[in-house]
Amino acid sequence: MVNQSKPEVAIFGGSFDPPHRGHQEIVLKAVEHLDIDRLIIVPAYLNPFKSTSLASAQKRLKWCHRLFDDIPKVTVDDYEIKQGKSIRTSQSVKYFNRIYKVKYLIIGSDNLSTLTQWHAFDWLNKTVTWVIATRENHFLDTDMLNSWKLLEIDFPVSSSAIREKRDLHYIDSKIKKSVQETINDNKKG
Repeated sequence: MVNQSKPEVAIFGGSFDPPHRGHQEIVLKAVEHLDIDRLIIVPAYLNPFKSTSLASAQKRLKWCHRLFDDIPKVTVDDYEIKQGKSIRTSQSVKYFNRIYKVKYLIIGSDNLSTLTQWHAFDWLNKTVTWVIATRENHFLDTDMLNSWKLLEIDFPVSSSAIREKRDLHYIDSKIKKSVQETINDNKKG
């Protein structure tokens, strides 16, 4: 019997509320620069560090499918959304490790300041190589990380800034109308 190894993957999780060109750049660079068989995008039902989101989980999932489904080696997975509650990253990594070898976990550099507060951080730190997507004006303190790589990203944008300023400049035309409608509906309510 031949011992077949599991496909090696990177996980890119997040709220994607809304997904923007910075997220798209992270996905494209990850597929190009990481030695992986597949990149799995995992929209959160609700970020464990947040209490609400602009768009529903189903709408954010739909936006991710529109933006990422046509990119080779990329899969949008609804695992966390199907749970119907906030899911910790460690739980998602354990879930995907049953099918794949989770080699990388992609995070934004803005997450570094709270990373040690993540549930099971020590286990994650031993299990994955962190891939840090750089973000303007975020100090890169990586002293606590066992293994890490950088993805240089040149987009000065965040989902929270898009929500607050209602500036859709960095939203892909494939989802721009839906994002605008969601922001407008949210402002009315």
